[in-house]
Amino acid sequence: MNSNPASTTNLPGAAGATEVVPASSPTFSPLYQQIKALITQGLESGEWKPGEMIPSEVELAARYKVSQGTVRKAIDELAADNLLVRRQGKGTFVATHNEDRVQFRFLRLLPEDGDLHPHVSRLLECRRLRAPAEIARQLDLKPADPVVCIKRLLQFDGETTVFDEIWLPGAVFRGLSAERLADYKGPLYAMFETEFGTRMIRASEKIRAVGADPAVAELLGVAAGSPLLSVERVSYTYGDRPVEVRRGWYVTNGYYYQNDLS
Repeated sequence: MNSNPASTTNLPGAAGATEVVPASSPTFSPLYQQIKALITQGLESGEWKPGEMIPSEVELAARYKVSQGTVRKAIDELAADNLLVRRQGKGTFVATHNEDRVQFRFLRLLPEDGDLHPHVSRLLECRRLRAPAEIARQLDLKPADPVVCIKRLLQFDGETTVFDEIWLPGAVFRGLSAERLADYKGPLYAMFETEFGTRMIRASEKIRAVGADPAVAELLGVAAGSPLLSVERVSYTYGDRPVEVRRGWYVTNGYYYQNDLS
């Protein structure tokens, strides 16, 4: 008797092909995870663009030669990852940064009344330069590769509340300029998605309390040494590829930083 049986798994999307995986193999992934990876590949390649409806569960099940339940589980995870959005009675759509609920997913500063207030962005600077060593490391670039540096202020209810310093890989954001930023009406991440084909999928943040240095204090209209919230974020696109380093300084008088843990 064979004491180490192997399981045979049909490869989705490859008719007749099989893959023999030892039952004890640590690299084995459930079938729905394989389908999730295939759908993600379609999203990354642009087969289904932001805001577009993807095929139905029945159609995807037929395409990948799996059960509808397997597809549903894959889509459930992609929706939980904010890559897809289910709309009751309409279908499943590719998430986009043009949706209000997605816009506020990455902007976590909320007023004490809990309501989402619109903000105004004031561009201070947009220039191309050689990547500083730390920025190159965080963006997985070679030293001195080109980057784009954006500096801006965000105003809520007429009050300057956030100073952002944003670093982007120059090769990905070729052609980004102060003029294009000034002409675009909408969220910054929506512009990156629409005009540069780069969608922010997830972000990792480090937060700490700091005293405002004189230059930042002047921009935010507070006294030097005033308490600020410092937020450093690295944002990733498909394939866990870093495409943004953002350093923000937040005035939190009347505001708090909300994060949902799950």
